[in-house]
Amino acid sequence: MEHHKQEQPTVADDPKARELLRKAFEQTARWQKDFKGFTADLTVNINGKETSGPVMVKGPREVTVQLGDADVQKWAQEQLGMIAVHRGPRSFEQSDGQYVLTMEEDGHPFGTKLIIHGSNSFYRIKDNRITQINRRMAHPGRAPFAFTINVEDSAVTQDGKNLTTRYTVYYYSPTDGKLNNVESFTDTHVRVGASDLPATRRIIAFENGDVVVKNLTFKNHKLL
Repeated sequence: MEHHKQEQPTVADDPKARELLRKAFEQTARWQKDFKGFTADLTVNINGKETSGPVMVKGPREVTVQLGDADVQKWAQEQLGMIAVHRGPRSFEQSDGQYVLTMEEDGHPFGTKLIIHGSNSFYRIKDNRITQINRRMAHPGRAPFAFTINVEDSAVTQDGKNLTTRYTVYYYSPTDGKLNNVESFTDTHVRVGASDLPATRRIIAFENGDVVVKNLTFKNHKLL
């Protein structure tokens, strides 16, 4: 998840917190530095309605999806862009390492609380894995919103890195605490060359008074 840097408060950086987050960051699976992207055939099933077409992913802002339904196409493109943001190669210093970091031990089941100062975010870390992400967002002209991501399961890749396979996102209002939506994600991956690429993604969400199940299935992957 990208977040916008704000003015840094006058808090001293904790080297132990920095080392803890760096280890978790380095244990997280990402596409290799020379990764050029991939193509695949995508089938989207939303509560039984299917649409299929080709996709090409080169990076977070270079995603092409061709589906017959314009709304589904836009949604699938956003999903692939989000996957590319999380999986794309980047250094610790380019991401959370640019912030002042401190930590608190509060006995939480998901582990140590790690505060990322100046980003309206804090994580939890356990066993060298980021187990929870908490973030507040504010955009001009829009009501502020917040979310918590709980990482519930992950796989270990051939390279010994952690790759999240199951997580739930809670979206809520930071002003009144009202829960707006919950999305439950289940991902599988396929190894192609030296890359772990998306194979399936299932999202269960609550939309307009209904529980909606959305499936993305990728086949015939080819590296670019």
